[in-house]
Amino acid sequence: MTSRQPEFGVYIHVPFCSRRCDYCAFATWDDKAGQINGYMTALSAEVQRATETGMSLAGTVFVGGGTPSLVPGELLATVIAAVRTTPDAEVTVECNPDNVTESLLRTYREAGVNRISLGVQSMVPHVLAALGREHDPDNVVAAVEAINNVGIPTFNLDLIYGAHGESLDDWRSTLRSALALEPPHVSAYALTVEAGTPLADDDARHPDDDDQADKYPIADAALEKAGLGNYEISNWARPGHESRHNRLYWAQADYRGFGCAAHSHTAGRRWWNVRTPERYIDLVNRGESTEAAFEQLTADQVAAERVQLAIRRREGAALADIAPERRVEIDEMVNDGWLVLEDDRVTLTPRGRMLANAITLRLT
Repeated sequence: MTSRQPEFGVYIHVPFCSRRCDYCAFATWDDKAGQINGYMTALSAEVQRATETGMSLAGTVFVGGGTPSLVPGELLATVIAAVRTTPDAEVTVECNPDNVTESLLRTYREAGVNRISLGVQSMVPHVLAALGREHDPDNVVAAVEAINNVGIPTFNLDLIYGAHGESLDDWRSTLRSALALEPPHVSAYALTVEAGTPLADDDARHPDDDDQADKYPIADAALEKAGLGNYEISNWARPGHESRHNRLYWAQADYRGFGCAAHSHTAGRRWWNVRTPERYIDLVNRGESTEAAFEQLTADQVAAERVQLAIRRREGAALADIAPERRVEIDEMVNDGWLVLEDDRVTLTPRGRMLANAITLRLT
């Protein structure tokens, strides 16, 4: 499949949760529901101001969090409607299976939403408990049924492997249950330990590298057999259902983030908003910039990131983007079965995907 040309994207951050997962290090809170109305009003105002000052038409919009589906659908629809989009824009909302109803999805669909990303993580109750998740696996089935009934064209199931106490059979069970729902897209991520989280504070629950190395090929084989092709290390999709928003990030395209802690990028300049909802609301209400800090990437940094992002994808990295002195490294890794060099592009083998970080260091 040929990659689409880079397009402009919009990310909208909704920081509210009913319960914060034990592994989560994002800017999310489970004790600030009283700020939802003020926050959503501020989001609409910030988007409108950006539109009035010439923000490009968005080819992709992604509403993430947090738990966007906790927010009243009409409020979120108002924010989405404020974003000017291309006629064929991909508009995605992340949802917790417990919050999904046909009524909510109809509101989303009327606002232009055409993709749902469900935070499933596992279909095994004791594994969900180990992750600090609270949803009922049966609600995943109900949520997918609602998506299909409402007619939203595509959806993603988000999975995590490597939780404490998750056996290989537990992981196979999750994959079987997920695939029984015939998802057009599945993301499967290895559990990572982020500083400052309850998981980080509990050594006994830290994931085991060997265990995760065993689980990745199980996922890859099951998903490929079901017709979902791997197009990025942690993402599998049926043809035409790949995430355009993720591809935008991987292509180093420009995007604008709205909401607290949201990140933006334009031509090598990255910046991020203030972290807390209170500060964000206050700055928007005063008509001031919500930017907290920024970094300007050097040409060398941009070039290195181009390789780091490209090597993770099915299309791989262009040989011309890799420094000539790394060619010996490439030849060695081809011989070791980590890489494939073909048509002047370097791609990871299935084995190489599990060693992507180490390989990237050797290439950059």
